[in-house]
Amino acid sequence: MIEIKHLSKTFQMKDGAVNALKDIDLTIPDGSIYGIIGMSGAGKSTLVRCINLLERPTEGSVVIDGTAMETLSPAALRERRRDITMIFQQFNLLMQRSCLKNICFPMELAGVKKADAEKRARELLEMVGLPDKANAYPAQLSGGQKQRIAIARALATNPKVLLCDEATSALDPNTTHAILTLIKDINKKLGITVVVITHQMSVVEEICDSVAILDGGVVVEQGEVREIFANPKTAAARRLVAPNGGSAARDLSSFAPDDHVVRVTFNGSSAAKPLVASLAAEKGILVSVLSADTRDLSGQCYGSMLLKLPRDTEQAKQAAAYMRSQNGVTVEEVTGE
Repeated sequence: MIEIKHLSKTFQMKDGAVNALKDIDLTIPDGSIYGIIGMSGAGKSTLVRCINLLERPTEGSVVIDGTAMETLSPAALRERRRDITMIFQQFNLLMQRSCLKNICFPMELAGVKKADAEKRARELLEMVGLPDKANAYPAQLSGGQKQRIAIARALATNPKVLLCDEATSALDPNTTHAILTLIKDINKKLGITVVVITHQMSVVEEICDSVAILDGGVVVEQGEVREIFANPKTAAARRLVAPNGGSAARDLSSFAPDDHVVRVTFNGSSAAKPLVASLAAEKGILVSVLSADTRDLSGQCYGSMLLKLPRDTEQAKQAAAYMRSQNGVTVEEVTGE
């Protein structure tokens, strides 16, 4: 388990002090995939570097499995860092080394015998799906393949924690999905705690169990991913969950007084039963989708839609009643807001 207690980090600059992190309190459960998200300049990368003490906190403590990292001697800290490995946006592979030798590198530093290191490296190449790339060099690989090699290298010392600092930001959407699937599989197979640093909510929703939202060096919101998506409480969370303002951003002034416009909020309803289609099939009532911002998280739907119901008042009432009868769905009239 990782416990971050009252952690602050201040950088002394020529024109004064910069408070990059302010009184951070987080608990990251053992074996979880935990997201830390925020816009540029929120303090994400500084926080992840504080976890393995590449940056020393100005105040506070980082406790991993009961050990306060800042209390360790330099030698003990180097030893402990083998349990806390990291992958980066730009891969950071050694270009003059083959993929096999890149993966062997941290084991060489740890004094592992060459034969044992190469055996482990080949096992990891199998795990990341690139057994045929042992003798290839980074320049011969695609971006996704480079990140797979970087993941294999990070796993070489059998770590307990994997830190991912914007690890998919340089990849296209399909490759991003493949890398996130790999990270999720590794988490399940090996039980490694994964900390994902990102500015992309799509990354968090795809693989994370819980999330903390950073804004201006402060944790403004934290909790289970589905809770944050269903009910973001802060402006920073709402910007990330619905960067375009979601359905609430629709201008309602153009609608007539007898238009029936409702906001439908999904808070864990079944994604297997599409609401608008079910309303048409079961009740014969057609509605117009004005805007929508919904997500499927583990088979459950979160987010909201703005719907225009039929002008016929009785049909509109029936439609609203039907939607309200569904589990995890709330309906509110918004005409005239």
